[in-house]
Amino acid sequence: MKRLILTASLMALAAPAFAEGELKVYHWFEYIPPELVQKFEAETGIKVTIDTYDSNEAMLASLKAGKLGQYDVTVPGDYMVKILIDEGMADTFTPEELPNFGNIQEQWRDVPFDPGRTHSVPYQWGSTSFAVNRDVYKGPIDSLSVIFDPPEELKGKINVIDTPGELLTLASFYMGIPQCTKDRDQLKALMDMLLTAKADWASFGSDTAKDVLVSGDAAAGMIWNGFSAKARAEGANVEYAYPKEGAIVWMDSVVLLKDAPNRENALKFMNFLLDPENAAAVTNYAAYTAGVSGTEPFLTEEIKNSPENNPPADAKFEFVQACDEETQKLYDAIWTNLKK
Repeated sequence: MKRLILTASLMALAAPAFAEGELKVYHWFEYIPPELVQKFEAETGIKVTIDTYDSNEAMLASLKAGKLGQYDVTVPGDYMVKILIDEGMADTFTPEELPNFGNIQEQWRDVPFDPGRTHSVPYQWGSTSFAVNRDVYKGPIDSLSVIFDPPEELKGKINVIDTPGELLTLASFYMGIPQCTKDRDQLKALMDMLLTAKADWASFGSDTAKDVLVSGDAAAGMIWNGFSAKARAEGANVEYAYPKEGAIVWMDSVVLLKDAPNRENALKFMNFLLDPENAAAVTNYAAYTAGVSGTEPFLTEEIKNSPENNPPADAKFEFVQACDEETQKLYDAIWTNLKK
């Protein structure tokens, strides 16, 4: 686990674990500008400590293993928000506790994974697809076959993100298999396809998904749209794909965790992130899209015009579904076999 202590001194390090004026955040890597956290600290006097994870599933496993009660908020994807709620790991709040609650864009106020927004607030949303280095491969990128049945130029040069929910969902799109299927024949076909495809992959990596494209260690790979934009900004000649089979759309949200040791500070942080200028600061840093109204005046032109944030009108997107426990075990078995 990576740890970023944003205000550190001998006195702070020696302080009690949950001293007054502290906030403990469990967050994705490279997903919040340090300057914004420093701004929150300066405005509130609250010391922020951030631990990071590289997948929704890793975050859930860590909370289940004893970390619940040690963090105040976490920032999972949509399907994982629902899982946290269903498993009683998320606390509730009322709109009155967040003065900026009204800044949430209407389409994100009442969502299937958190109806009425009583456990979470929007953070950023985006898509998961793949990107290709156009210096290496100049062919069509309109199909997920680029990842799962790659052309000769890309064999052995592909990175896939180490996130089972998203990888297995994209594989299901490619196979034309419904999400959360219980059909054993369909699941076997999915497993067989993935094991065959794996032979053409170079690596599994989530936090390195951008870096391997920039360095040239991979010529194509599954990637989040913001990471693709960052790779281009760092000089990689990559193009982000909108495959005909569909890509994933996701919404990451800030969840108030059950037994949060600093609940009031957590609410202050959530409210702070709903301010349009602050939400825009995250977008400018991470290259995704905020679920908050009024961010446009604060966005950079590069972000506004990014092809990753301006998909074609005919692009197909679908959320990852949260499977029931019995079905999830079937997918967990596929993932375990794939990672052997």
